[in-house]
Amino acid sequence: MTPSSPLRLALRLHHSIPLPRLHLSFSSLSRSMSPAMEPQERPQVEASAPRSNDFSSDGVAHKSKVTVVGSGNWGSVAAKLLASNTLRLGSFHDEVRMWVYEETLTTGAKLTDVINSINENVKYLPGVKLGKNVVADPDLENAVKDANMLVFVTPHQFMEGICRKLVGKIKGNVEAISLIKGMEVKMEGPCMISSLISQQLGINCCVLMGANIANEIAMEKFSEATVGYRENRQIADKWVQLFSTPYFLVTAAAIMRIGLREMKAFSKLLFSSVKDTTFFESCGVADLITTCLGGRNRKVAEAFAKNGGKRSFDELEAEMLQGQKLQGVSTAREVYEVLSHRGWLELFPLFATVHEICIGHLPPSAIVEHRERRPRLSLLDGSATQYC
Repeated sequence: MTPSSPLRLALRLHHSIPLPRLHLSFSSLSRSMSPAMEPQERPQVEASAPRSNDFSSDGVAHKSKVTVVGSGNWGSVAAKLLASNTLRLGSFHDEVRMWVYEETLTTGAKLTDVINSINENVKYLPGVKLGKNVVADPDLENAVKDANMLVFVTPHQFMEGICRKLVGKIKGNVEAISLIKGMEVKMEGPCMISSLISQQLGINCCVLMGANIANEIAMEKFSEATVGYRENRQIADKWVQLFSTPYFLVTAAAIMRIGLREMKAFSKLLFSSVKDTTFFESCGVADLITTCLGGRNRKVAEAFAKNGGKRSFDELEAEMLQGQKLQGVSTAREVYEVLSHRGWLELFPLFATVHEICIGHLPPSAIVEHRERRPRLSLLDGSATQYC
């Protein structure tokens, strides 16, 4: 995969985290997608240190310092998540700075003072403790001055102004990541926020996106995301490490995505003439969503999960369906038999897990934990390739 390659799906370059309830994967970002995004000469940045990818934990001087630029709902959740990880990872300073656009609350108190005194963003993330190592700072320049890892998570319409304020104010070895949804749209065309950051500040900028909801991540429900990068896989690895947690519900969306990927790969391995477009028709993704969100298979599977797998599908079918038959359990068994016969079980961890749950070999919770067992191979366009 070259830096100038088109935008890839997450499965194109896949990376599993050795933690049970978060999946972060990679995709390569294109350098340009419109005239507004054409590569430009990066501005000279006032550097206090040479550009380096040294994230060694040998000594305080080499520890990375993290600043979150933004303190809304998603920004506060990001700070909470990052703060829990900087405490446990030796390659990062414990403290996480969070730039806060200063506001006066109805009580007359400053928002930053309240955050720092009770460890909670009472306006944008009430009821959630951020972590005692989160320090709110209303001064943008002061918040970023010592950081070499910047997390941008503000409304996209403010980013151009923020970048202008930061020119010449950040360290020369800074790496950035954007959690911002949206684009900067101008007359000449749209510009990705990561490109805006890179062009205006002269720094590399990755992107984190996914089917996730901030409040649910704050409540430590599991979710997934994708880290996109242009230039340096090592830096992308660091961002994945920094954002990985045992939670990080959009579980249904994550499982449906993985399921669709395995369905597509299974079909193409067995029937080489299958067209990719078929999976985006009513018989493909639409049918998948409908089946996952409703119908008798969903109804009985939900009852099975709520009972912790202690009542069999046969028992629940007889009790709940009044003579109708389940299809999902037998389909899971038949698919498993094909995978086992052909030696493909390692290629289809979700399919294998579903069957093992159905027959009682695994608990229902294994459906969100199957990624602990990282497969040696990945499936791309119906062929098996070694994981990168």
